[in-house]
Amino acid sequence: MKEQEPIQDNIQTGVEEELKENAGNNQEPAPVEEPEVQEETARGNSEEERAELEKLRAEAEEHKQRLFRTQADFDNFRRRTLKEKEELGKYASAKLITELLPVIDNFERALSTTAENADLSSYAKGVDMIFRQLEGILKTEGLTAMEPVGTPFNPEFHQAIMQVESDEYEEGTVVEVVQKGYLLKDKVLRPAMVKVSG
Repeated sequence: MKEQEPIQDNIQTGVEEELKENAGNNQEPAPVEEPEVQEETARGNSEEERAELEKLRAEAEEHKQRLFRTQADFDNFRRRTLKEKEELGKYASAKLITELLPVIDNFERALSTTAENADLSSYAKGVDMIFRQLEGILKTEGLTAMEPVGTPFNPEFHQAIMQVESDEYEEGTVVEVVQKGYLLKDKVLRPAMVKVSG
């Protein structure tokens, strides 16, 4: 047992001396060299990452170009739509006016015959036919006259200009039409001027 103790002391003193020498020299421990295999795999990963990065850059550029083309197409579409809308507004009444031209022709004919022919009944009949022709064209375009007499007063469709006493109608009922009102399809084009019972 006595022989083993000095061996342990020698080992401890040897380790302590080595530590003191290293501390005195201020030397850092030698760097551990990595195996060459790891460097090669790092290079391989780096090349793969570069290839992936290039691929992503190409995709981003393609998306950018596609965005520019889409934006240009949209701008062209907007300009074209605006131009078409302006033209539509400018010439929207062309169809209606074309349909009204025969009515104007008939009025001109009626007016030219009054000087030559003094027969008022045939003249009145001709004007009535022209009126019916005009009324027919406007009906095909969706114009209808309101018939408010006897209906309750509605401020959306009627404009009251006078309140009158009436034994025939209840209070708040349209009694008489002073000026006709018109609907264009389902929209009020002009409200009817009416007298309302009070």
